[in-house]
Amino acid sequence: MRKLSINFILLLAISIFCSCKQNKEDKSNKSESTSVSSSETGELSESPRHHEWVSLTYVDREFDAFVVYPETKEKAKPVIVIHENRGLNDWARLFADKLAAKGYLVIAPDLISNTVEGKRRTTDFENSDAAREAIYDLKKEQVTKDLDAAFKYISQDPASNGQVAVVGFCWGGSQAFRYATNNPEITSAHVFYGTAPEDAEAILKISAPVYGYYGGNDNRVNSTIEKTEKLMQEAGKTYEYKIYKDAGHAFMRSGHAADAQKANKNAHDEGWKRLLNLLK
Repeated sequence: MRKLSINFILLLAISIFCSCKQNKEDKSNKSESTSVSSSETGELSESPRHHEWVSLTYVDREFDAFVVYPETKEKAKPVIVIHENRGLNDWARLFADKLAAKGYLVIAPDLISNTVEGKRRTTDFENSDAAREAIYDLKKEQVTKDLDAAFKYISQDPASNGQVAVVGFCWGGSQAFRYATNNPEITSAHVFYGTAPEDAEAILKISAPVYGYYGGNDNRVNSTIEKTEKLMQEAGKTYEYKIYKDAGHAFMRSGHAADAQKANKNAHDEGWKRLLNLLK
């Protein structure tokens, strides 16, 4: 009986230890999965600017977009922000808020909103990998129509001056360049580490100046610049770009982090300053 009691106590102790260890691991994993956006979430919640989600519709599609209003007395220049291949996460929304802090009226459409059943917004996806898969399943035609809906909404907002610019990052940078071939009414396109369309006929349709922002250590993207520059020159279009020394891909996001590498931080700061100057 005594032996049985000792064995039972030992088993109970092992069970409690394993349970505590598992709980600790679960909490650690949860912290790891959310820590990427915890800082951005805090900054967003502290913003004094007006944020709102709007529902945009056309034909049989309905999707969400995030809108930020600047604190200003006059009509503001509107900007469409196109997210990375991670979807409309907190960093993308925080970037929209920071642009609004500089006096711009910003709309950031969630381009994977309602593209997968049960996923109203990017934040409904299990993780960034699932969001990325949904983004790469998108049809170009739908992306263009979504951006058209965002353009129409923000250009017609009573607080808007109607002079819409487009800013995109990574996958969104490529979409910003491509959208310039589809909408002759945008005032400028700002392509952060994205590639250009390779169709010379599409390039001919561009009417707005296109500005590129690239990291020096991002040869996958940078290897396409020479051809892009040639196509734009032959079409008589404005294409000006800047390559930031030693910066990597996605330096606007990574350079924002508190522990950012110096090259990415410098590229982030210089890219931000250039963007604001060009938007004027």
